[in-house]
Amino acid sequence: MVRIAPLAAVLSASALPLSAGFVVPSIGRSALPLHSTVAPPETKENPELSLAPLTRWGEPISNIADIQAKYRKNPRPEFPARLDASKLGLTGDTAGQLAYFREHATEIKSMMVENAAVVITGFDLMKTSDGFQEFYGAVGMKTCLDPLHSVAARPTVDGAKNSPVYEAVNKESRKNFFIGMHNEFVGTRAPRAAAFCCFKPAETGGEFLIADGRAMFRDLDTDLVARLSDRSIRYSVMELPFFSWIDNLPDFLQETAMGAIRGLASAAINAKVDFSVDLLWGQGGYDNTKMLQARAPSQPAIVRHPVTGEPTWFCNVHSHSSKLRKDREAIYGAERFEDGASQINKSDMYFGDDAQISDADLEEMDRVTMKNVQFIKMSQGDVVLLDNYKCMHGRNVFDGTRKHGVAWFEGWEGEEEMVAAAKPTP
Repeated sequence: MVRIAPLAAVLSASALPLSAGFVVPSIGRSALPLHSTVAPPETKENPELSLAPLTRWGEPISNIADIQAKYRKNPRPEFPARLDASKLGLTGDTAGQLAYFREHATEIKSMMVENAAVVITGFDLMKTSDGFQEFYGAVGMKTCLDPLHSVAARPTVDGAKNSPVYEAVNKESRKNFFIGMHNEFVGTRAPRAAAFCCFKPAETGGEFLIADGRAMFRDLDTDLVARLSDRSIRYSVMELPFFSWIDNLPDFLQETAMGAIRGLASAAINAKVDFSVDLLWGQGGYDNTKMLQARAPSQPAIVRHPVTGEPTWFCNVHSHSSKLRKDREAIYGAERFEDGASQINKSDMYFGDDAQISDADLEEMDRVTMKNVQFIKMSQGDVVLLDNYKCMHGRNVFDGTRKHGVAWFEGWEGEEEMVAAAKPTP
């Protein structure tokens, strides 16, 4: 869900005493053309599942303020689309439900693309992991590995190593952590779509959150959109707050020690992952101590959708901004850091030139995000099928036991036909 993964595997070959987490970078914006397709290789771990596809950044968007003004004049797209088993006369009929998904597969996938998400409720078929897999198989979704696969292993719902259904963030230790709105991408890879399924709702809270990236683009302050377009963004994906001892070294040794540690950590990390990170020294972390901060390459905050070409917000500031997370602590309580890995899983966001983003700009992005968030209270068997480029997702805090799963998709049957039939967009 959140782009955080244990870094122990990354640094296991080094001498650094770390157990850490990685959040995510990306590739250059022109690495893939708008409607390109990439067939990633199958993996040794699961020959039936491919790696998540490469992120499709598309071409830079020129005259973005003018384009925003045009979209503001258009009616807002319906978001999300909804399917209710009771309204379709399918309650309790699992065979009929499966047949419905097969017969209406093209329509459902079109709804996902046009409406950014489809909320599917009241179906008994998806109350189990096997039934959930039957559902998305009938619709024609093509599964891929979790995008975290290159840096860590996310647990699966049934515990099987090769299962395509992964655990969402259900841990009791993370129940008071509000998972901010984000699109799923890790390093150079981003699933095209995803399906989130509820196998057991939390007793209180735990709603699944969705927001339309097209609405974000329309609603953001125009000057801010222009700044983000001109300067791009860059994530800090990890902090290593373990180096206060360097300040106690003699002055003539500090620079040598810092250079050696930075070089060792950088080599270990970049040798283990399929994307590039830069390590920068700074002051901060949890006690304003000396830390190493890993930053991802710069990327656009707004991209064109790979099928429809619509401009859509594709930026994880809501989940990655340190300021916005701290602001939420005033509402939900302080985050619970129970191990070293949790401490390292601290992210932040900057302009692409590494300049700080002002509090006013961050607050505007938070305001527009929360204006567009919908809280989806899911019951057992409910599914949210979403387009990962148009729809952000997150999770509310909760009490009790929550069991949700997710399947990631590299694409779907009929996607190329959708691309060919897409109408030109501004």
